[in-house]
Parts: sequence; structure tokens; C-alpha cells
Amino acid sequence: MSSLIESNSVVSIHYILTDESGNVLDRTEADEPLVYLQGSESIISGLEDALMGKAPGDSLVVNVAPEEAYGEIFPELIEMVDRSAFQGIETIEVGASFESEGDDGSIETVTIKSVEGDEVIVDANHPLAGIPLTFKVDIVSVRKGTKEEIAHGHVH
Repeated sequence: MSSLIESNSVVSIHYILTDESGNVLDRTEADEPLVYLQGSESIISGLEDALMGKAPGDSLVVNVAPEEAYGEIFPELIEMVDRSAFQGIETIEVGASFESEGDDGSIETVTIKSVEGDEVIVDANHPLAGIPLTFKVDIVSVRKGTKEEIAHGHVH
């Protein structure tokens, strides 16, 4: 008898992620499903919520709004920095990503949005922020998480 997805289930899925225009943004490989612990916040909340109660063999399409995915775009996370902030980096081009230290000392990823002379516009929003997402999901397997997996908050 197969298990239904519930909190602390170890879930194995295949998915294809697309944007509003149908462009494929990500997907699992045929022999490498995504395996996660339900309820551990290791996948976006909109997808995790939609999978609750589903079973192996189920297929579904899940539309996830930005607020249940990678959030809205926060304009304050887009700023102009001087090219000198990129010392040691020869080529600064649109689309490139770098790790940067935030005001609170945390490490954040920034993406180059534009370069004009010595002015570089960087964006610390998640690359998928503000984008409605669609997941086509096939549930491969579901099992109860072990005590150790649940205690650690991830699959072993």
C-alpha cells in the first residue's frame, strides 16, 4: 500500500518548471528525481502545499504565484554600484552573478542587470522573483521519513 504525502514524508518527484510563456526554466533528469522532506521548506511553499495528500503515480500541473514561490521583486534590492566594487574581475557583463556581502554580513547573490561606464546595476532579488511559475509534476515515490531525517530536516 502506498503512502500519501504528509508532513515528514520523503518524496521523490520529477518535474518540469516553466514560466508564463512556456519557457522551460528547470527540470529533473530522467534518472535523477528531486527527493525532499515534506514540511522542511526545502522546496517552494506553493509546490509543497499542492503536493500534500498526493500519492505515487499521481501527475499534476501546479501554478504557483510569486508570493508562494520566490517572492515579489523588491526595488530596494536593485542598486547602482561603482565598477570598482568588482576588483579582480576583468569582464563584467549583464546576466553574470556574484556573491556579495550584505549589510548584515550575510552572503547574497547579485545579478548584473546593466553596465554603463563605471556604473553597474546589480539585483539581489532571486532570479525567479516576481515570476508566476508552472510545475508539471510526476510523483515517483513516497515514504515516511526516518527519525534522523526528520530531526535533521533533510533526506539522507
